[in-house]
Amino acid sequence: MISVSVIVTTRNEAANIERCLAALSDFSEIIVVDSNSDDDTQKLAADSGAKIIPYQWDGKYPKKRQWCLDNLELKHDWVFFVDADEIITEELVKELKTCPLKCAGYFVKGRYVIEEKALRFGLKNNKLCLIDRRKVMFPVIDDLDIPGMGEIEGHYQPVLRPEFEHEKIGALKQTLLHYAYDENWNERHGRYATWEAAMNRKQAWPQDPLAWRQILKRIFRAIPGRGLIAFVHCYILKYGFLDGHTGLNFARSRYRYYRMIDKNKQC
Repeated sequence: MISVSVIVTTRNEAANIERCLAALSDFSEIIVVDSNSDDDTQKLAADSGAKIIPYQWDGKYPKKRQWCLDNLELKHDWVFFVDADEIITEELVKELKTCPLKCAGYFVKGRYVIEEKALRFGLKNNKLCLIDRRKVMFPVIDDLDIPGMGEIEGHYQPVLRPEFEHEKIGALKQTLLHYAYDENWNERHGRYATWEAAMNRKQAWPQDPLAWRQILKRIFRAIPGRGLIAFVHCYILKYGFLDGHTGLNFARSRYRYYRMIDKNKQC
Protein backbone atom coordinates (compact mmCIF):
# COMPACT_ATOMS: atom_id res chain seq x y z
CA MET A 1 0.00 0.00 0.00
CA ILE A 2 1.11 3.56 -0.72
CA SER A 3 1.69 5.46 2.55
CA VAL A 4 -0.14 8.58 1.43
CA SER A 5 -3.49 9.92 2.65
CA VAL A 6 -5.75 10.71 -0.31
CA ILE A 7 -8.30 13.46 0.29
CA VAL A 8 -11.17 13.91 -2.16
CA THR A 9 -13.16 17.11 -1.61
CA THR A 10 -16.73 16.84 -2.89
CA ARG A 11 -20.10 18.48 -3.26
CA ASN A 12 -22.72 16.70 -5.38
CA GLU A 13 -20.24 14.45 -7.17
CA ALA A 14 -22.42 11.33 -7.49
CA ALA A 15 -21.67 11.17 -11.22
CA ASN A 16 -17.91 10.96 -10.63
CA ILE A 17 -17.12 9.66 -7.16
CA GLU A 18 -17.26 5.90 -7.77
CA ARG A 19 -14.93 6.11 -10.77
CA CYS A 20 -12.52 8.28 -8.81
CA LEU A 21 -12.42 6.08 -5.70
CA ALA A 22 -12.10 2.84 -7.67
CA ALA A 23 -8.66 3.97 -8.84
CA LEU A 24 -7.40 4.60 -5.29
CA SER A 25 -7.30 1.05 -3.95
CA ASP A 26 -3.49 1.09 -3.63
CA PHE A 27 -3.52 3.95 -1.10
CA SER A 28 -3.64 3.14 2.60
CA GLU A 29 -6.09 5.94 3.49
CA ILE A 30 -8.91 7.49 1.47
CA ILE A 31 -11.02 10.31 2.92
CA VAL A 32 -13.92 12.09 1.25
CA VAL A 33 -14.59 15.54 2.72
CA ASP A 34 -18.12 16.40 1.63
CA SER A 35 -19.93 19.74 1.71
CA ASN A 36 -23.56 18.80 2.38
CA SER A 37 -24.18 16.98 -0.90
CA ASP A 38 -27.87 16.49 -1.63
CA ASP A 39 -27.27 13.68 -4.10
CA ASP A 40 -25.81 10.18 -3.46
CA THR A 41 -22.18 11.30 -3.12
CA GLN A 42 -21.81 10.29 0.52
CA LYS A 43 -23.58 6.94 0.11
CA LEU A 44 -21.57 5.99 -2.95
CA ALA A 45 -18.34 7.04 -1.29
CA ALA A 46 -19.12 5.02 1.83
CA ASP A 47 -20.07 2.00 -0.28
CA SER A 48 -16.67 2.33 -1.97
CA GLY A 49 -14.92 2.08 1.40
CA ALA A 50 -13.92 5.71 1.88
CA LYS A 51 -14.11 7.52 5.19
CA ILE A 52 -16.64 10.37 5.04
CA ILE A 53 -15.99 13.69 6.80
CA PRO A 54 -18.71 16.39 6.69
CA TYR A 55 -17.60 19.94 6.02
CA GLN A 56 -19.38 23.27 6.47
CA TRP A 57 -17.55 26.41 5.38
CA ASP A 58 -17.80 29.40 7.73
CA GLY A 59 -17.07 31.95 5.00
CA LYS A 60 -13.54 32.62 6.22
CA TYR A 61 -10.05 31.22 5.88
CA PRO A 62 -8.90 28.52 6.07
CA LYS A 63 -10.81 27.28 3.08
CA LYS A 64 -11.56 23.63 2.47
CA ARG A 65 -8.21 22.10 1.57
CA GLN A 66 -6.24 23.92 4.26
CA TRP A 67 -9.00 23.06 6.74
CA CYS A 68 -8.36 19.41 5.90
CA LEU A 69 -4.63 19.81 6.55
CA ASP A 70 -5.30 21.58 9.84
CA ASN A 71 -8.09 19.45 11.26
CA LEU A 72 -8.14 15.91 9.91
CA GLU A 73 -6.48 13.13 11.86
CA LEU A 74 -4.52 11.50 9.06
CA LYS A 75 -2.45 8.35 9.02
CA HIS A 76 0.26 10.06 7.01
CA ASP A 77 1.87 13.47 6.67
CA TRP A 78 1.93 13.01 2.91
CA VAL A 79 -1.38 14.10 1.38
CA PHE A 80 -2.64 13.69 -2.18
CA PHE A 81 -5.54 16.00 -3.03
CA VAL A 82 -7.57 14.34 -5.79
CA ASP A 83 -10.66 15.92 -7.32
CA ALA A 84 -13.72 13.75 -7.88
CA ASP A 85 -13.44 14.24 -11.66
CA GLU A 86 -9.86 12.94 -11.67
CA ILE A 87 -8.66 9.36 -12.12
CA ILE A 88 -5.30 8.12 -10.85
CA THR A 89 -3.80 5.98 -13.61
CA GLU A 90 -2.04 2.65 -13.07
CA GLU A 91 1.18 4.22 -14.35
CA LEU A 92 0.97 6.97 -11.74
CA VAL A 93 0.32 4.39 -9.00
CA LYS A 94 3.42 2.46 -10.06
CA GLU A 95 5.53 5.63 -9.97
CA LEU A 96 4.27 6.53 -6.50
CA LYS A 97 5.14 3.07 -5.18
CA THR A 98 8.80 3.69 -5.98
CA CYS A 99 8.99 7.46 -5.39
CA PRO A 100 11.15 8.28 -2.33
CA LEU A 101 9.15 11.48 -1.59
CA LYS A 102 12.24 13.51 -0.76
CA CYS A 103 10.83 16.88 -1.80
CA ALA A 104 8.31 19.01 0.10
CA GLY A 105 5.73 18.38 -2.60
CA TYR A 106 5.26 17.21 -6.17
CA PHE A 107 3.45 18.62 -9.18
CA VAL A 108 1.19 16.13 -10.93
CA LYS A 109 0.00 16.67 -14.49
CA GLY A 110 -3.48 15.80 -15.67
CA ARG A 111 -4.48 14.72 -19.16
CA TYR A 112 -7.89 16.08 -20.11
CA VAL A 113 -10.57 13.63 -21.20
CA ILE A 114 -13.05 14.93 -23.77
CA GLU A 115 -15.78 12.83 -25.36
CA GLU A 116 -14.28 9.80 -23.56
CA LYS A 117 -10.96 10.41 -25.28
CA ALA A 118 -7.85 11.03 -23.18
CA LEU A 119 -5.88 13.68 -25.02
CA ARG A 120 -2.26 12.85 -25.76
CA PHE A 121 -1.23 16.39 -26.64
CA GLY A 122 -2.25 19.96 -25.93
CA LEU A 123 -2.25 21.63 -22.55
CA LYS A 124 -2.09 19.49 -19.41
CA ASN A 125 -3.17 20.91 -16.10
CA ASN A 126 -0.36 20.90 -13.56
CA LYS A 127 -1.06 21.00 -9.83
CA LEU A 128 1.02 20.84 -6.69
CA CYS A 129 -1.38 18.32 -5.15
CA LEU A 130 0.95 15.74 -3.58
CA ILE A 131 2.36 17.49 -0.53
CA ASP A 132 3.97 17.03 2.85
CA ARG A 133 1.48 18.84 5.06
CA ARG A 134 4.22 19.70 7.56
CA LYS A 135 6.00 21.79 4.91
CA VAL A 136 3.31 23.04 2.51
CA MET A 137 0.20 25.16 3.08
CA PHE A 138 -2.50 26.99 1.14
CA PRO A 139 -2.03 30.77 1.51
CA VAL A 140 -4.62 33.23 2.75
CA ILE A 141 -5.46 35.65 -0.06
CA ASP A 142 -7.79 38.61 -0.53
CA ASP A 143 -10.67 36.93 -2.37
CA LEU A 144 -13.44 36.48 0.20
CA ASP A 145 -15.46 39.25 -1.44
CA ILE A 146 -15.04 37.73 -4.92
CA PRO A 147 -17.77 35.38 -6.20
CA GLY A 148 -16.89 32.27 -8.13
CA MET A 149 -14.85 29.97 -5.89
CA GLY A 150 -16.55 29.98 -2.49
CA GLU A 151 -15.33 27.36 -0.05
CA ILE A 152 -12.50 25.92 -2.13
CA GLU A 153 -9.09 27.42 -2.79
CA GLY A 154 -8.86 28.94 -6.25
CA HIS A 155 -6.61 28.38 -9.24
CA TYR A 156 -3.31 28.92 -7.51
CA GLN A 157 -0.77 26.57 -5.97
CA PRO A 158 -0.07 25.93 -2.30
CA VAL A 159 3.17 27.40 -1.00
CA LEU A 160 6.06 26.34 1.18
CA ARG A 161 5.69 27.22 4.84
CA PRO A 162 8.17 29.97 5.85
CA GLU A 163 10.36 27.62 7.86
CA PHE A 164 10.69 25.30 4.84
CA GLU A 165 11.10 27.89 2.08
CA HIS A 166 14.38 26.37 0.91
CA GLU A 167 12.89 22.91 0.38
CA LYS A 168 12.63 21.59 -3.17
CA ILE A 169 9.44 21.03 -5.16
CA GLY A 170 9.49 18.04 -7.51
CA ALA A 171 7.35 16.75 -10.35
CA LEU A 172 6.05 13.27 -11.12
CA LYS A 173 6.44 11.93 -14.65
CA GLN A 174 3.17 10.03 -14.93
CA THR A 175 -0.21 11.69 -15.27
CA LEU A 176 -3.75 11.39 -14.00
CA LEU A 177 -6.90 11.71 -16.11
CA HIS A 178 -9.11 14.77 -15.75
CA TYR A 179 -12.77 14.50 -16.76
CA ALA A 180 -13.41 18.24 -16.63
CA TYR A 181 -15.53 18.54 -19.77
CA ASP A 182 -19.19 17.88 -18.99
CA GLU A 183 -22.52 19.63 -19.47
CA ASN A 184 -21.64 22.07 -16.65
CA TRP A 185 -18.41 23.32 -18.22
CA ASN A 186 -19.75 26.71 -19.33
CA GLU A 187 -21.45 27.48 -16.02
CA ARG A 188 -18.48 26.36 -13.95
CA HIS A 189 -15.87 28.18 -16.02
CA GLY A 190 -18.05 31.27 -16.11
CA ARG A 191 -17.72 31.38 -12.32
CA TYR A 192 -14.00 30.72 -12.51
CA ALA A 193 -13.58 33.55 -15.04
CA THR A 194 -15.43 35.99 -12.79
CA TRP A 195 -13.13 35.08 -9.92
CA GLU A 196 -9.95 35.20 -12.00
CA ALA A 197 -10.77 38.60 -13.52
CA ALA A 198 -11.32 40.03 -10.03
CA MET A 199 -8.08 38.45 -8.82
CA ASN A 200 -6.28 40.21 -11.66
CA ARG A 201 -7.88 43.57 -10.80
CA LYS A 202 -6.95 43.24 -7.13
CA GLN A 203 -3.52 41.76 -7.86
CA ALA A 204 -4.34 39.24 -5.19
CA TRP A 205 -2.46 36.26 -6.62
CA PRO A 206 -0.07 34.50 -4.24
CA GLN A 207 3.49 33.74 -5.23
CA ASP A 208 3.92 30.51 -7.17
CA PRO A 209 6.23 28.05 -5.39
CA LEU A 210 8.52 27.93 -8.45
CA ALA A 211 10.17 31.18 -9.55
CA TRP A 212 10.13 30.45 -13.28
CA ARG A 213 6.40 29.68 -13.18
CA GLN A 214 5.77 32.93 -11.32
CA ILE A 215 7.58 34.92 -14.02
CA LEU A 216 5.60 33.27 -16.83
CA LYS A 217 2.30 33.82 -15.03
CA ARG A 218 3.00 37.51 -14.50
CA ILE A 219 3.85 37.95 -18.16
CA PHE A 220 0.80 36.04 -19.35
CA ARG A 221 -1.60 37.96 -17.09
CA ALA A 222 -0.25 41.27 -18.37
CA ILE A 223 -0.38 40.75 -22.13
CA PRO A 224 -3.45 41.40 -24.33
CA GLY A 225 -5.06 38.77 -26.52
CA ARG A 226 -4.61 35.93 -24.05
CA GLY A 227 -7.40 33.88 -25.62
CA LEU A 228 -5.60 33.66 -28.95
CA ILE A 229 -2.28 32.99 -27.24
CA ALA A 230 -3.84 30.19 -25.19
CA PHE A 231 -5.29 28.66 -28.36
CA VAL A 232 -1.97 28.78 -30.24
CA HIS A 233 -0.10 27.39 -27.25
CA CYS A 234 -2.53 24.50 -26.82
CA TYR A 235 -3.22 23.64 -30.46
CA ILE A 236 0.11 24.36 -32.16
CA LEU A 237 2.98 24.67 -29.67
CA LYS A 238 1.72 21.70 -27.61
CA TYR A 239 0.77 19.72 -30.76
CA GLY A 240 -2.93 19.63 -29.92
CA PHE A 241 -3.69 19.26 -33.62
CA LEU A 242 -2.40 15.68 -33.37
CA ASP A 243 -5.48 14.85 -31.29
CA GLY A 244 -7.66 15.64 -34.29
CA HIS A 245 -11.07 17.27 -33.93
CA THR A 246 -11.08 16.68 -30.18
CA GLY A 247 -7.80 18.53 -29.86
CA LEU A 248 -9.27 21.44 -31.80
CA ASN A 249 -12.31 21.58 -29.54
CA PHE A 250 -10.08 21.57 -26.49
CA ALA A 251 -7.97 24.45 -27.81
CA ARG A 252 -11.16 26.36 -28.60
CA SER A 253 -12.28 25.91 -25.01
CA ARG A 254 -9.04 27.49 -23.82
CA TYR A 255 -9.76 30.44 -26.09
CA ARG A 256 -13.33 30.74 -24.78
CA TYR A 257 -12.21 30.70 -21.16
CA TYR A 258 -9.82 33.63 -21.54
CA ARG A 259 -12.44 35.51 -23.52
CA MET A 260 -14.73 35.03 -20.50
CA ILE A 261 -12.06 36.57 -18.29
CA ASP A 262 -11.66 39.51 -20.67
CA LYS A 263 -15.41 40.16 -20.62
CA ASN A 264 -15.41 40.14 -16.82
CA LYS A 265 -12.42 42.48 -16.86
CA GLN A 266 -14.56 45.07 -18.61
CA CYS A 267 -17.33 44.86 -16.00
